Amino acid sequence: MNTEQKDLWVSWDEYHRSIELLALKIHESGLQFDHILCLARGGLRIGDVFSRLFKLPLSILSVSSYRGSSGQDQGQIQIGGSVASVEKTLRGRVLLVDDLVDSGITFREVQPWLRKHYPEISDITSAVIWVKSVSVVVPDIYLEYLEGAPWIHQPFEIYDTLRLEEIGNADLSRN
Repeated sequence: MNTEQKDLWVSWDEYHRSIELLALKIHESGLQFDHILCLARGGLRIGDVFSRLFKLPLSILSVSSYRGSSGQDQGQIQIGGSVASVEKTLRGRVLLVDDLVDSGITFREVQPWLRKHYPEISDITSAVIWVKSVSVVVPDIYLEYLEGAPWIHQPFEIYDTLRLEEIGNADLSRN
């Protein structure tokens, strides 16, 4: 899988700064949105920060394609049955955010699903921190383009293998 580039290790500080830089890039684009829609789980933190920075309502769609004990086994995409939101309906211009585009299958499947289930959406703009060159989809806005398919070790991945019994003794490296 990782043929052209070594794994990318991201600290909490780098992760948060990347979210801020992506937000700044979107702001500088001049694009306007009515909603932030994040894909859970990877887009949750991004959606939360964007909702606060852009002063827009946050909606959440649960999507899963990675499974297994390490969370690194890619399977068939599963899309939740509905969008969770305090808004009555998802409409207008939507900023769709996630942490990364790996194969691109999630973004390729989610956008038609959203248009089918939420016909009042007038426009969807996609944004991620990282996009891999092997992806079948390139998001509208991204912070970093990565050659090949490096595994991106994000700081929250420690929780994929951490057992609750280990928390008292674990060094979670929260830098």
